[in-house]
Amino acid sequence: MNAAHRASLAGPKPGDRTTGAARAWSGDDGVVGGVEVLPFAVLVFVVGTLLVLNGWAVIDAKGAAVAAAREAGRRHVESTGTVGEAHAGAQASALAAAEGHGWSRRVEVELVGGGDADSPLQRCDRVTYEVRVFVPTLVLPVLGRFGSGPIVATGRHSELVDPFRSGLAGSGICA
Repeated sequence: MNAAHRASLAGPKPGDRTTGAARAWSGDDGVVGGVEVLPFAVLVFVVGTLLVLNGWAVIDAKGAAVAAAREAGRRHVESTGTVGEAHAGAQASALAAAEGHGWSRRVEVELVGGGDADSPLQRCDRVTYEVRVFVPTLVLPVLGRFGSGPIVATGRHSELVDPFRSGLAGSGICA
């Protein structure tokens, strides 16, 4: 090692006006700490993103459940025949609506109000459909699982059979 190189490694002398580019750095002077936090920051970012996406899936499932319940109610009041036949058509419409929203699996359609399955459809009958869409929960690395099972998004819709429709039994006066 020559003398000039040793002098440059020793650092500047008092009164020396050499620039930083002209001298070589030794030691850890000027090193900024915090690089060890980057893996933790990436983990927090990934967990936060998964949490937001799972929340958005619940909002999306709620919209699908409401749309499916609305379609089931409409199909039921527009059909003819028995309540059981109308329910079968309404269930098919609800499942098709849920599938159109991207929720083809884990969907339940239930007629919660609307008469006996064998009774004929009548004017002024109120039918109410409830559709449940089950959203699987994510197991997040730091936070764990939310709840004990899937999150259930529920949609409910109620309609009256048209009081002035021809071909159905019942009076045209809804009370």
